[in-house]
Amino acid sequence: MEGPADRRGDGGATGPASEVAGPVGTGRFAPPASPVPVDLEAHGYVEEEFFVSGEAEAYEGNGALLLDGRWEVRPVGSAPYRTRIVVRRPADPARGSGTVLVEWLNVSAGLEACPDWAYLHTEIIRSGCTYVAVSAQALGVEGGEGLLGASLDGGLRHSQPERYDTLHHPGDRYSFDMFTQIGRALRHGGPVDPLGGMRPRHVLGVGESQAAFFLTTYVNAVQPTSRAYDGFFVHSRSGTAASLESQAFGPGLSGLKIREDVGVPVVVFETETDMVLLDYGPAEQSDSAWVRVWEVAGTAHADAYLVGATAAFLGCDFAVNDGPMHWVAVAAFAGLVRWVDGGPPLPAAPRLAFATRKPPVLATDELGNALGGLRTPAVDVPVVVLSGLAPAGVSRMCQLFGQTTPFDEATLVRLYRDRAGYLTRYERSLDEAIERGYLLVADRPELMARAEQVPFPS
Repeated sequence: MEGPADRRGDGGATGPASEVAGPVGTGRFAPPASPVPVDLEAHGYVEEEFFVSGEAEAYEGNGALLLDGRWEVRPVGSAPYRTRIVVRRPADPARGSGTVLVEWLNVSAGLEACPDWAYLHTEIIRSGCTYVAVSAQALGVEGGEGLLGASLDGGLRHSQPERYDTLHHPGDRYSFDMFTQIGRALRHGGPVDPLGGMRPRHVLGVGESQAAFFLTTYVNAVQPTSRAYDGFFVHSRSGTAASLESQAFGPGLSGLKIREDVGVPVVVFETETDMVLLDYGPAEQSDSAWVRVWEVAGTAHADAYLVGATAAFLGCDFAVNDGPMHWVAVAAFAGLVRWVDGGPPLPAAPRLAFATRKPPVLATDELGNALGGLRTPAVDVPVVVLSGLAPAGVSRMCQLFGQTTPFDEATLVRLYRDRAGYLTRYERSLDEAIERGYLLVADRPELMARAEQVPFPS
């Protein structure tokens, strides 16, 4: 039986770590993109950028790459790299919790974005975690075309040469070892300390969407030998994963699971969109000693919390999903930190129900909301239909945002009679979700305030 002392990596003490230089002060800083504004100074946080460099290896399979995720790999050559990390940490090291959250930046839209910072920042700051964004993929540094068709000519190097011209990314097949070496550097320190004197207790890897595809491969192929990370938050992966050769959707990997013998806690967080549009279903797996899967009803791959008014700018002329993903995600992250720290595993949750598997179609109730899955008041005491699927005919980008369809007044009255009836049921459902560990008590006031703002027939 493994105890709390076993629930961590060892930082790959015998392997190479990135050399850290900085903080960078020349030229203009290009922060990872996020539509969610955060006043770091007001929260007692500082932001600094560092360059990290080294010699990274690429990998190939040492035998068949099986769908149970138990991959063995071997190095097939190396190449030099120089990329950047962005650190957001408590200005006072004494406020730091010792948890370092390392996000593999997402480049699907053609520029570097930090969706998990956006979704998780309230709990990161509230609990005193340190956040590190990693320019892990070549597109962000060197430029190119993203999965969603957008392009970033020249990446950081050419958009801001006065600051980033010395960066060099040898290609995504080297990104896995780069991520390892950066994790080691954060854990063990060196002549330049990007953590401002805070001694890390746990180093966690996180990534959303395309970053989650790469992180899935990292967990299966690299973590068991590198042991560079103490846990992972794999957010909105598809039913496949990145190939070792760097393709985001690895051929022949449909139905790839997270290996059950990974040895550190892994949380897999899936939305309705991921189940259908990204076809995660073939990769579904049972909870195990190291893996917990949350499939969250009423959520979309990206939603109103993340994109807000930006949705209209992107050409999404409909009401995007306004579901509970942010609040469930922070609960999952807080649960992962407790688990890594020797506490109980993340609570189990039911899986979303399918009407059909091929093609993947989720089952819904008579109102149109999904059946099964992790439940919150948003779907158990609903005032709208929250879908992970956008209207037909929209762009590839807008397909990821789901949609929200309000109930008419007659439906609200039929369901709840009046505002008081609605709020009574909502509060009871909210407290049940908190009791199950699906929402945080710290977010209860904000969630109740949202319910009180629902327009109701007079």
